[in-house]
Amino acid sequence: MGIVGNLTADQLQSFNSQGYIVLESFATDDDIDAMVRRMDQLVNDFDPSSTASIFSTKNQQKLTDDYFFESAEKISFFFEEKAFGDDGKLKQPKQLSLNKVGHALHEIEPAFKKFSSSNKVSSLMYSLGYKRPVIMQSMYIFKQPGIGGEVVPHQDNSFLYTEPQTCTGLWLALEDATVLNGCLWAIPGSHKKGLVRRFLRDEDGVKFDRPSPSYDQKDFVPIEVKAGSLVVIHGDLIHQSFENQSQKSRHAYSLHVVDTDGCQWAPENW
Repeated sequence: MGIVGNLTADQLQSFNSQGYIVLESFATDDDIDAMVRRMDQLVNDFDPSSTASIFSTKNQQKLTDDYFFESAEKISFFFEEKAFGDDGKLKQPKQLSLNKVGHALHEIEPAFKKFSSSNKVSSLMYSLGYKRPVIMQSMYIFKQPGIGGEVVPHQDNSFLYTEPQTCTGLWLALEDATVLNGCLWAIPGSHKKGLVRRFLRDEDGVKFDRPSPSYDQKDFVPIEVKAGSLVVIHGDLIHQSFENQSQKSRHAYSLHVVDTDGCQWAPENW
């Protein structure tokens, strides 16, 4: 028997209208615990001196780009911009200095692979009309207390472009996400206006093909969710998050999925 879609007609209508939906209690406590505990182990085993110079030294764009590109098939560690002092050393423990870990957790790490390739995730994608969904990247996002940085308004299709466009973001809250600790914000219905710009890779590195439009912050609404909730994000939805100004982290596990049936992967993607 094939996998059956698990979204209701009302949920699909809401997703098509708003550009996102929240599925509460999508992940179990056991799912969350397994991923959080494994990430704790990965971070504890990580030696920050092996990569710190890449992020703390000016004019090292090529080194940074190479580390970023190679992370597509690895588990790589990325620091917050504010993690380093003027002396190039971390200002706080490594556990509180990381921005994210990516981008192949779903392929390499069993705890993350189990959730990412679960029937409930596959069923969700089939509900959205996917024929042969493939996860292109995964990220564990920390949003550290006090230094967890802003993520500017963007669309996921900019980074993972297919023809036709098929990227969907799956953003799983591993901890409660609130306005104070940096929850997602989105412009409801903004996906209907289409893709604004693309993020392209060439021999010089990566860059956007045009400047970002300016957005009216009054158009954004907060998406506050409890741990275990999954936010499903249309690839053209304008969304962002602000700095974490609280003393509580906001861990999340993010997946980006594209269809591989009747779709062309853009060679100039990062």
